[in-house]
Amino acid sequence: MPTPTPTPTADVHGAYPPLTDDQIAILRSCGQVRPVREGEQLFRAGEPSEEFFVVLSGTVAVVEGHGDHEQVVQLHGPHSFLGELGVLEGQTAFLSAVVRTPGEVLAVGSAALRDLLSGEPALGDVIVRAYLLRRTMLAGAGTGFRIIGSAFSPDTRRLLEFAARNRLPHRWADLEKDTEAEALLTRLGIAPEDTPIVVWHDYRVLRNPSDVELAQVIGLRTETVARTVCELLVVGAGPGGLAAAVYGASEGLSTVVLDAVATGGQAGTSSRIENYLGFPAGISGMELAERAVVQATRFGARIAVPAEAAGLEQRDGTNVVRFADGSTVTAGNVVVATGARYRRLAVRGVERFEGLGIHYAATLWEARTCRLDTVAVVGGGNSAGQAALFMARESPAVHLLVRGGDLGHSMSRYLIDRIERHPRIHVRLHTEVREVVGEDRVESLVVEDNRTREQGVLAARALFVFIGARPATSWLADAVTLDRRGFIPTGQDVARATADLWKPLARTPLALETSLPGVFAVGDVRSGSVKRVASAVGEGAMAVRLVHEHLGEVGPPAIR
Repeated sequence: MPTPTPTPTADVHGAYPPLTDDQIAILRSCGQVRPVREGEQLFRAGEPSEEFFVVLSGTVAVVEGHGDHEQVVQLHGPHSFLGELGVLEGQTAFLSAVVRTPGEVLAVGSAALRDLLSGEPALGDVIVRAYLLRRTMLAGAGTGFRIIGSAFSPDTRRLLEFAARNRLPHRWADLEKDTEAEALLTRLGIAPEDTPIVVWHDYRVLRNPSDVELAQVIGLRTETVARTVCELLVVGAGPGGLAAAVYGASEGLSTVVLDAVATGGQAGTSSRIENYLGFPAGISGMELAERAVVQATRFGARIAVPAEAAGLEQRDGTNVVRFADGSTVTAGNVVVATGARYRRLAVRGVERFEGLGIHYAATLWEARTCRLDTVAVVGGGNSAGQAALFMARESPAVHLLVRGGDLGHSMSRYLIDRIERHPRIHVRLHTEVREVVGEDRVESLVVEDNRTREQGVLAARALFVFIGARPATSWLADAVTLDRRGFIPTGQDVARATADLWKPLARTPLALETSLPGVFAVGDVRSGSVKRVASAVGEGAMAVRLVHEHLGEVGPPAIR
């Protein structure tokens, strides 16, 4: 009896859409048709994703592993296109593509693809949306590189956080609980005390790599920017910083963007942003961030992650930003968009369980560690509300713990209405966490009514914390004026205190300008800003207009 022909992967919510003849014709204008034979590899896991492939005839399997351990993840037939987000962002491939039945493919270089998509927005939206969904599905399936280490190791938790914040498909093998971890270490000849390690596609082992080392292997956005001179340097790649990058690069400014952890900032950790203009069904923080990155790089912005700013000074009218690795970038103008980070919960047990059930983001990566468990969310703002709704999709019960007596004080009405209607979300007002309890992970919380001081025990396997934020400005403490809470005042708020600095320019600070000429602050890091994604994006765009004004006064730096 003949072997049945495998069925190509069905389209799932737009993740595997077939291209029309007209769309393929558009791609042919910048691509090349070539024949492929059975067994030919179009791309290999661990190598750069440099081409975009459309299957014209035959079939191509996307596989994980190799040889006897090969597993088919997707099967693509005619009119289907290969790849995922890494093709647009220059990352290495997480999976391999092997021709199953001979035919023809259309190959388009990734740079040509990015240029073409800017002129064909309808086609671009189909491809970008599919790639974003595929990345999410890869993450949910535990595909990608493996992190092996103890849950109690700070370095293991660091690597897991870096992978999660950068939305990188990975799988964690817990040294204490996962039998796969012990077997793999034995095969590799690595002692448990030498972990954590990262296993990159079964052929490369990284022993406790730094975030930079891991980023370089993966092909994350690691532009070499040491000793660069540019017209616009954006420090921080949240919504405000990425908006400044898009507008600056699109208007011809040589633009460099750097972030200490990941693109997307605090907004990138949000499961869904529902009040952002133009997205009536909402948009995840991941999708917003990745779309902005693709847009910024298409206009020519150079993005480097991770790159942690350590200091700022002015020399001869230019701004020099020093980074933690000792490198520097010189810029005619700097936009500070380093944002704010959620405060740690200062109660007994927290330090022990961070990464073991205590989280400061609620995305797919965190959710998969406590799926089907009862969880608690601390906070009364929009981020806490979104986290509660996101976790309630699969958790049997979500306890929203609010210190105040009214959700309406800091949460949007549309979220309050949905939370109050949700049968699995239980709101507990006037409630604070006093202790986190458990053996090897969070098991319960000691909570207190802050009116009566009565305490009780709340069973929960995870705790998500959204209790306000502190500005990421420690690197600026000796460079620009900060307010008493560490945020950056701008415009008229600093004009009087720094009047001498402005005499050579014969003006006062511009609207978003800090106490240093040519240094601007946008988004959550700015004193008095509205802590919303839309306002951060608006400020990022506005800052570029002000940058042009300043460049008109002092002229551009010598670009290298």
